[in-house]
Amino acid sequence: MIKPEQNERRSTLRGKRVIVLGGTSGMGFATAEAAADEGASVVVVSSRQEKVDAAVSRLPQGAEGHAVDLANETQVRDFFGRIGEFDHLVFTAGDPLQLATLGEVDMDAARQMFNLRYWGALMAAKYGSVNIRSGGSITLASGTAGVRPQKGCTVAGSVCGAVEALTKALAVELSPLRVNAVRFGLMRTEMWSGIPEGDRNAMYKAAEKFLPVGRVGEPEDAAEAFLYLMREKYSTGQTIVVDGGATLV
Repeated sequence: MIKPEQNERRSTLRGKRVIVLGGTSGMGFATAEAAADEGASVVVVSSRQEKVDAAVSRLPQGAEGHAVDLANETQVRDFFGRIGEFDHLVFTAGDPLQLATLGEVDMDAARQMFNLRYWGALMAAKYGSVNIRSGGSITLASGTAGVRPQKGCTVAGSVCGAVEALTKALAVELSPLRVNAVRFGLMRTEMWSGIPEGDRNAMYKAAEKFLPVGRVGEPEDAAEAFLYLMREKYSTGQTIVVDGGATLV
């Protein structure tokens, strides 16, 4: 039988304040929900107020939500200027992926991907780190395209590689604050909403046959990785892999 004091030791997020940027859907929402279930006070942030309101309505009482354009430096700076102290920062923000061969790359869309996924993460670390209490952390999101790109992933792979390099640099720059990343494989989230439903389902079915685990990832799988990096106290500058074994085959 697990004693009450053992439960308390395991629930290391109880009483902590967790901010999830991109926390209104997919991996971000699952992370906010899981952290709240462990007793954390959660703050979710997204660019659209209606999505923020919908997410907060599904979270436990006391959850906060804010509409912030995470690619806009003024808005990011102002948000962290008024939010106060907190313990953990998770960055999962990202528009639906637009995959294209090099000749078809839309440069404006490519720049926007960097603006949100890379520059947004950098700005969040710059303005948010000063508010993080001792023992806290920052965790960023990356993807396997950075280490095993396929055709059409030129921009996505570049962003992932940049985010992982940023993770290492921030871990040194912000020491002793811990900064880590999670490198995700295929996850069944809104990130793929830019692909027609039929093609998207076909992609998932093909992955189920290809992946060693026999299924695609779910938002709850992602949440476990983020919670692990919040809970544990000794890793920094690291990227852990949650990809169903995709990079093995």
